[in-house]
Amino acid sequence: MLKHLTIRNYALIQELELSPSSQLNIITGETGAGKSIMLGAVGLMLGNRVDTKALFNPDQKCVVEGEFDVTDYNLQPFFEKEDLDYAASCIMRREISPAGKSRAFINDTPVNLETMRTLGSQLMDVHSQHDTLLLASSNYQLYVLDSFAENHTLVSQYKIAYDSYRTAKLHYDQLREDAQKLSDEADYNQFLFDELDKANLETGQQETLEEELKLLESAEEITSKLQTLSTGISTDEQAVLNQMQELLSILSQISALGSKYQPLRDRFESCLIELRDIGAEVENEALAVDLDPQRLEEVQNRLSTLYHLQQKHKTNSIDDLIDIRDKLDAVVGETANLDENLAKAEQACQQAKHDLEEKGNVLTKARDKALPNLLSAVETLLLDLGIPDAKMEGELQEIEANASGLNDLKLRFSANKGVKPEDLKSVASGGEFARLMFAIKYLLADKVALPTIIFDEIDNGISGEIALKLGRMMQDMAGKHQVITISHLPQIAAKGEAHYYVYKSEDAGRAVSEIKELSKQQRVEEIAKMIAGDNPTDVALESAKALILN
Repeated sequence: MLKHLTIRNYALIQELELSPSSQLNIITGETGAGKSIMLGAVGLMLGNRVDTKALFNPDQKCVVEGEFDVTDYNLQPFFEKEDLDYAASCIMRREISPAGKSRAFINDTPVNLETMRTLGSQLMDVHSQHDTLLLASSNYQLYVLDSFAENHTLVSQYKIAYDSYRTAKLHYDQLREDAQKLSDEADYNQFLFDELDKANLETGQQETLEEELKLLESAEEITSKLQTLSTGISTDEQAVLNQMQELLSILSQISALGSKYQPLRDRFESCLIELRDIGAEVENEALAVDLDPQRLEEVQNRLSTLYHLQQKHKTNSIDDLIDIRDKLDAVVGETANLDENLAKAEQACQQAKHDLEEKGNVLTKARDKALPNLLSAVETLLLDLGIPDAKMEGELQEIEANASGLNDLKLRFSANKGVKPEDLKSVASGGEFARLMFAIKYLLADKVALPTIIFDEIDNGISGEIALKLGRMMQDMAGKHQVITISHLPQIAAKGEAHYYVYKSEDAGRAVSEIKELSKQQRVEEIAKMIAGDNPTDVALESAKALILN
């Protein structure tokens, strides 16, 4: 329900504010005063395209803002999906800059226009006599039938079953596609896995082998150099050890002549002992070098295998090869279980389809039962609305399951006697179609929480008693839902809970649209003017009072 509407800097509107009644609101006014401009501004708030030429002052931004009570609309899932803060009072705002940049907000959070349109369609329904697209839609016709039949539970159960079936079918189709792909690649994947598995891959193995290869390939050089080193240290006539032994003897003689030289002699002796130990170790290392051509070949072959696998799988580490091997192992295992997994998925899909068809058939039966009653109820209302020869026909056609059910609904309508009913999109008269749409929304008012409905002069082409009936029906409808009606008929204007008058005033020599809520006396005078012109007679004033009281 719309609690408050603010329009700033739009077309002829400098600033306009409106706090409508929760029931029937009537808007009347001079021709060209700005009633349709107001609807244009509301359309902006609901996500319609913008024309920057429509700014009242081209140097200032345009703002259209509506505050809504959304308590009865079950919109929490929508707000969660769109990551918006939910509150019982929701504010929708559209801003248009002088440069033409458009911004949309829901509860002060920026949103795209599609999000604004989606929410707006659930909060406001602007209905004019030319609004044929909605009712011509098969999905909307089904919505009307289900709402009239109060199939809410059946529709909900069907949609749950439909979502389950879609999920199961998508899973089965994907598994089937994957199965075909895996089957085509099964032999190759098995070959790749076997090749990697046979390689006995271990973390760090490559580094160890590369170090060993380096030693094996240099064995002769290492042995030769170690032998040369051993000879130089201890076995040659000019060996370092021999020379150091002679030098130690000299130091011993010096230390015997003076004790201060003893530490120097001891240090030199320590070096000699260390050098003897080094010489012995060098000799042992020279004997220990492994000149093993067979092992050299084994290491070379092993590393060649690892390098080949890395090149083949476009990697440069053993760890990556191990990861690839493990993934191939999983794929090969999955391939082995393909038939079993596919059979389970197919069974789940068939079960979901059976459940869907079962729920769909129950919904179809409920629709079949309710359709004649809907057609009859619409014809009865159209009779009261001045279309005595109205004829409604409709049939449910079986279709492949979709989100709306197992049916397609085709409603047909004729307003004239002897004229065959045609599809609603072919209805010629805007006035007749407007009354048809009104009749349908009137029927739905008892069944569902309708958004705020704005009727834009749908009373064109009627008068007298028919206008009175239409006004009473609007009044009755507004007992359950907020209704805003732009009208030029006194019979309808008299039924409003609140009455607003749109007029033009002059602001610095420029026409400006204004709106004001009429007092009881002003309301009588306005309705009298609608009856008899700008200078209503006493009779017209009394007639206006009678219409209000009737």
